[in-house]
Parts: sequence; C-alpha cells; structure tokens
Amino acid sequence: MFGGRIGPRGVAFTAIVLAMLPAVLDQTILATALPTIAHDLGRLTDVSWVIAAYVVTAAASTPLWGKLGDRLGRKRLLEVALALFLGASAVCGGAQDMTMLIVSRAVQGVAAGGLMTLAMAAVGDLVSPRERGRYQGYIAAAFALATVVGPLTGGLLVEHASWRWVFYVNLPLGAVALAGLYSKLPAPEPAKDNGPLDVSGALLLASATIALMLACIWGGDRYAWGSSTIIALIAGGVALAIALVARERRAPDPIVPLDLLRMRPVAVSSVALFLTTAALFSITVFVPLYLQTTTHATPTQAGLLLVPVMLGTTVSTTVAGIAISKTGRYKRYPIIGLALMTVALAGLAIMALHPSRAAVAIGLTVFGLGFGMVGQVLIAAVQNSVPRAQLGVAMATTTFFRGLGGAAGAAVLGAIFTARTGTNTTSGAVRSLSAAARADVIHGVQAVFLAAAPVAAVALIVVLLLREVPLRESGREPAGAGAPAAGR
Repeated sequence: MFGGRIGPRGVAFTAIVLAMLPAVLDQTILATALPTIAHDLGRLTDVSWVIAAYVVTAAASTPLWGKLGDRLGRKRLLEVALALFLGASAVCGGAQDMTMLIVSRAVQGVAAGGLMTLAMAAVGDLVSPRERGRYQGYIAAAFALATVVGPLTGGLLVEHASWRWVFYVNLPLGAVALAGLYSKLPAPEPAKDNGPLDVSGALLLASATIALMLACIWGGDRYAWGSSTIIALIAGGVALAIALVARERRAPDPIVPLDLLRMRPVAVSSVALFLTTAALFSITVFVPLYLQTTTHATPTQAGLLLVPVMLGTTVSTTVAGIAISKTGRYKRYPIIGLALMTVALAGLAIMALHPSRAAVAIGLTVFGLGFGMVGQVLIAAVQNSVPRAQLGVAMATTTFFRGLGGAAGAAVLGAIFTARTGTNTTSGAVRSLSAAARADVIHGVQAVFLAAAPVAAVALIVVLLLREVPLRESGREPAGAGAPAAGR
C-alpha cells in the first residue's frame, strides 16, 4: 500500500483515517443502541434529538473549521477537533439523562465537522494531486467497511456490554490516531492572515444551516410540511442565506469565499455531491425496510444484505484511484459512476414489485460500483484546482454540501414514501404487517427509487460540465491559483 514498509507518510495517513473513523462509525454504530438509550434515559420520542443534534451541528460548524484550519494550520486544528470529539464521546458514555446526552452529542457533532473537513484537507497536504485519487480510494474503502461493521458492532455492544460502550469504543481508536497525528503528520505553513476572522459570516452561515437542516429533519415527521414552524424555518434559512451572501461580498477574508464557489470544479463537485448523497439515502434508508417487509429478513440480515453496496464501492473506488494515479485523468469515472447509479436505481424500481433478495443484491452491487467512482474522485478534482492555502475551506464546502444533500434527500424521499404509504406502516414490527400494508411499502419504496433515479441522472448531467485538468505529480500550486476563475 505504501511501497514496502510503512514509512512516516504511511503512519500519518493511517492516523488520518483513524481520526475520521470515529466520526463515521458514530453515525452507524448508534442506530442499534437508540431503543435501549431511550429506555434508560428518557422517552422514545426524544431519541430523534440524539441524531439531530449531531447532524445539525456537524454541518453548521464545517465551514468554520475549514477556514480556521487554513489560517491556523490544519494539523493543529485536526488534533483539537479529535481531542474534542473524544472528550464529548466520554461525556456521552457517562450521560445520566437525555439532556446531558443531547448536549454532549451536539458538541460531538461540532468536533465531527472538523474531523471530516480537516482530515480530507490533510490528505491534500500529505500527497501529490496525482496520488490523491488512490489515497482517497483507501479512505472510501475504510468507510465502506465501517458502514457494515458499525451496526453489527453496535448490536454486540448493546447486547453483551452496555450502550455506553457505543461511545467509549471511540476512545482507544482516537487515542492511537492522536498519537500518530502528533508525531508524523506534517504541518505546512498556514495561509497568510488576510484580516480579522469573519465571525459575522460564520454566525450567519451556521444559523442558516441550522434552520434549513431542522426543516429537513422535522418536515413531514415532527411537523407537517405546511405548518407554521417549518415555513418559518425555511423562510428564516433563506433570509439568513441572502444576508450571508451580502456579508461575504464585503468581508476581507470571508468564511465562504464566493470566488471559490465560482470556480467550476468546486461548483460542479459541490452540486454533484449534494445530489449523489441525496440519492444514496434511497438505498441506506429504504432498502433495509423493503427487505424486512417483503422477504421477512431480520434487521441484522437486512443490514448484512447491504454488503453488496459496500463491496461494489470498495472495488470501484480502489480501481479508479489506482487508474487515476497512473494516468492523471479522472472525469470519466464520476460520469460512469453516476450512469451506473441511475441504471441501478431504475432497475431496483422495476424489480420492487417482484421481491427477491438476489435481484436486490445485483442492483445494490451495480449501485455500489457506481457510487465508489463519484465522491472521492470529485474531492480529488477539487483539491487539484484550488491553492493549498484554500484546501481547508474547499474541503469544508464539499463536506457541507454532502451533509445538506443527505438531509434534503432523507426529507424529500421520506415525504414521497409517507405520501405513498399513508399511516398504515408506522408499526415497528414491519415483518408482521398486513398484506395491504406490505403492498403499500412496496409501492412506497418503488416511488422512492423512481424519484432517486432522476436525481442521479441530473448529477450525471452536472458532472458533464466538469472541465478536466490533469492531476499534477507534485504539490505545486495549480496554474493561476488564487486568481478568481469563474470558468475554471
């Protein structure tokens, strides 16, 4: 993997992956523990806040972490984010009531926003643009494995130890990562200070993000989409976003550099990642429900039946990464990937009326093969197009749009499913549903796939607009870096 023995760069890269893993695992390992947590600390209706507090604060804090990393040094800030995440994890594990858990989860989410953003940017500091596709492939493979292992580990910990170990398990992983980052990760010179930190912009961005994310999370669930609460959140989010744009036009060192968003690789990748992540939720959320309802799979079996997605993702992202490292060319891969995702979603929609684990496995494998060629490749394209001094804020931008796409995808696809199924499928015992309710689920999931397929197709069209710049073999700045380039 690193050419013979593991040298300092290999150790540093391993530490980066280990630093990100707790944030990834935390999103999957917690799911199986939520009912037990609700029983011990509060009501089942409060559990949604355990997830929402983490997701919202992670998205809202991401751009600030990116900017601070560029100004103060990514290594230092990555170590701070990891230490904060581990401290919050320990508090979560020791929580004595639901309020304490929710507040510590919010802090954990803030730290997770920094972990994902700064770790991705640190890879850009560690290896040349030509090699980043291969290294991003290794990261995607590790994430795919974590997605499978997370729910299984969570179930084992809850059953044989305590739900508190769902949080405590982060501590040894994080401690090893922190030692590796401190000793081996290089610390490039931070960007020149161009003026005071854009605190007003950061507050406006965080407020707009929180409003829009809560609207996505609560809409159609806690509140009706037409309720005054949701309308107020959406209106407030839009108003704050407009105020943010006005502010960023005047700020000497904006938290969201508008010139960066006008660069074609950044704009195209951000939109494509938003749409790709939205489409992904049709698989991760609704396929397990579909399998439990139609094939009588247990929750554990349904989770294991998602393995084809992870295998496909691991294979394609690794192969694409190696090919990109050899040729320096990358545009073809997200095009092929999004085409495969579109075909897979359309095929799953057609097959939905004829339940079959084998047919679903084939569709999931094709989806995974496509998905693995999109996200990490687009990140490498963005890293290749921006100056090193803006790597942090560039990674924050793509991470932000990914998170927002996930929230929007879950909200929109959930609303489509609810509209199609009505209230007949709210029981937790999905394998015991009546024939009529089971038919509703099948048609609801089919409607979700039919909606997700065009989303992937639109992402494909967007990626066609990407102008390919061959990846550089060194860490030198891209030609014209730092100059506004709307067409780049």
